[in-house]
Amino acid sequence: MTATAATTRPILLCVDDYALHPLIDHAVLQLASKGRISATSCMATSPRWHTAAQDLKPLRPHLAVGLHFNLTESHGGMYRALTLKQAIAQAYLGRWTQAQWQAVWREQLDAFEAAMGTPPDFIDGHQHVHQLPGVRQALLAEITARYAAHERPWLRSTAPAGWLWSYAKACIIAALGGWAATRLWRHAGLALNHGFAGVYGFDAPTPAAYRQHMQSWLRQVQPGSLIMCHPAAGVVEGDAIGQQRPRECAYLLGDDFVADLQAGGWHIHQGAQLPINQ
Repeated sequence: MTATAATTRPILLCVDDYALHPLIDHAVLQLASKGRISATSCMATSPRWHTAAQDLKPLRPHLAVGLHFNLTESHGGMYRALTLKQAIAQAYLGRWTQAQWQAVWREQLDAFEAAMGTPPDFIDGHQHVHQLPGVRQALLAEITARYAAHERPWLRSTAPAGWLWSYAKACIIAALGGWAATRLWRHAGLALNHGFAGVYGFDAPTPAAYRQHMQSWLRQVQPGSLIMCHPAAGVVEGDAIGQQRPRECAYLLGDDFVADLQAGGWHIHQGAQLPINQ
């Protein structure tokens, strides 16, 4: 442990959507090379996934590499996806059995392992679908059957850190499954991050405006909390948040981010496992 890490508190910063687009992947590689991120979660449904995965292998174990479970991204029609409303309806109306959900989990975990050669270090969900009813139980069943206790991935809890539950969008995410999934997985003895942040309207018009969000999150998180982010090295055309991504990237690569971490007494956790002192 470096002197800086010894005197500061660990948080996790995870870039979502790896393999969705080359500009996202480029940002991940840039940020990881500078030690600015802890993790990236990967879309194993992407037709780019097997090739893109090769660039991550040299970065492990300092960079945690996880599965970004996907039900709602079609990859330009290459994957049979649901809309988010359809996914929520399927889950809440119980239209799929646990066996059906578990088969989808198995397919995506198989694709992740085929490319990386190992289980994922952690698991989360694109648009947080991993926490929906039925989906969260199938995840628990699949990973407990598939992996020995010592090799099970840690899971993303979206239970908000600090008073961030009072922010409407964060509260909705938690209410749609975050709190219930956290209770289920914690009761089963699975490892989870300790608090969640990074939720906003993807409407920061400049890197400086995104910085204000990050400063607020850093005031609320606890050691072992996870902040999600969605940077890219340029505008991702056709993506709902494509204009926002380079603004996040510019801030995370810049000196202001380092200053904000130092001001809060934080360091970016590095490693496949959750920090011990969470």
